[in-house]
Amino acid sequence: MESLILSFNSVMPVFLLMLTGYILRALKVADKKGFDTVNRLVFKAFLPTLLFYNLYSTESADVVNPKLMAFSVIGTLIVFVLGYFAVMLITKDNAKRGVMLQGFFRSNYAILGIPVIEYICRGRQSGLSSLMVAVVVPLFNVLAVVCLERFRNGRPGVGKLLRGIITNPLIIGCLLGLICYLVGIKLPSVVEKAVSDISKIASPLAIIVLGASFNFASLRGCVRELIITVAARLVIVPAVAVFFAVLMGFTGEALACILIAFGAPVAVSSFSMAQQMGGDENLAAQVVVVSSVLCLVTLFGFIFVLGAIGRF
Repeated sequence: MESLILSFNSVMPVFLLMLTGYILRALKVADKKGFDTVNRLVFKAFLPTLLFYNLYSTESADVVNPKLMAFSVIGTLIVFVLGYFAVMLITKDNAKRGVMLQGFFRSNYAILGIPVIEYICRGRQSGLSSLMVAVVVPLFNVLAVVCLERFRNGRPGVGKLLRGIITNPLIIGCLLGLICYLVGIKLPSVVEKAVSDISKIASPLAIIVLGASFNFASLRGCVRELIITVAARLVIVPAVAVFFAVLMGFTGEALACILIAFGAPVAVSSFSMAQQMGGDENLAAQVVVVSSVLCLVTLFGFIFVLGAIGRF
């Protein structure tokens, strides 16, 4: 029963926030342009502040976990390589290949990762889940550019990739927070209070905007590719990753980070990237919508099982 309650408490708040966003969009409280503006604010200001504060305020000595970071990087690269060969066999359409491969390895960790891990760990997490952003987000971005460029017969520019990583607001927030944590820099109390208040806004607002972005009218065509991509993202990849993570002794927050990094829905930004780089934008939109909805079911199942065997 305790595991069931943990699963419910971890997933239901996310569902309600996403539903709130969808209802607000349906009621036309704001149009698409308005929600897009809020989304930019979340990405460029609120989420970086949250990541900074989580690392800045942590009191745990385990905030840097090389074993976890290595597992996440190596695991993502393995998914990328295996996924590459899989899409070559599944379809001959290069536009679909790039979108499917991106869907296999690229999760929405930055938006859904922190709040879900907070729910799983019942507010007892360190800054480890935030530091993971500085590891997985650049890797996801680099691999996304590589795969989309590959399937439109282009060459990913190294300078552009590096520039994108260095200027990513999420990475900047993580690095500043980590520097303050390691050096022991303390903000004035009034500034710290303001930063803390802003950080509390980030996760709920990010998930509300995600819910507002759903457009179920786009669910047409590409059914075979959609099913394969979503099944891989939400079931196959996280199941294998969690299996090996458990064998390697990961528990608690570290295991929660692995579950979300490999089992969260496809990143919303994957749609805009596919749109700009010659991918099948219709398939990309469908993958984002369907994986974001169904993840509430799959994550519930994973959290229930892991809670039942005492890993959370």
